[in-house]
Amino acid sequence: MPTCTEFAVFEVKHANLARIITLSESLFAEINAEQKNIVAHEILVKTALAKEHLKENSVEGVQEVCWHLTWANVAAVEASSSKWSTYPSAAEIDRLVGKKLYYGHFVAVIAK
Repeated sequence: MPTCTEFAVFEVKHANLARIITLSESLFAEINAEQKNIVAHEILVKTALAKEHLKENSVEGVQEVCWHLTWANVAAVEASSSKWSTYPSAAEIDRLVGKKLYYGHFVAVIAK
């Protein structure tokens, strides 16, 4: 089976950004604890907001964060999705994330 790519984009208050990044890394490790379901990942911050994040005294605001995950296959996504509420980091992520802007899974298109 081919790998599956996930994009999840959500809003996070600037004050919660560091915690969300830490929790995201923990969540990915929890998902992979029994089996390597996520084979690669990136946590991204929207470029227009990234400059503010890097400033020492940036204003309180909302950041857009993106998870770009590469899953072993679609079955790994489905298995992990059904276990979401059992992952220790999931509840706090749900609490700290604001608006969920986009969420989708993709597989490669095989052109002939």
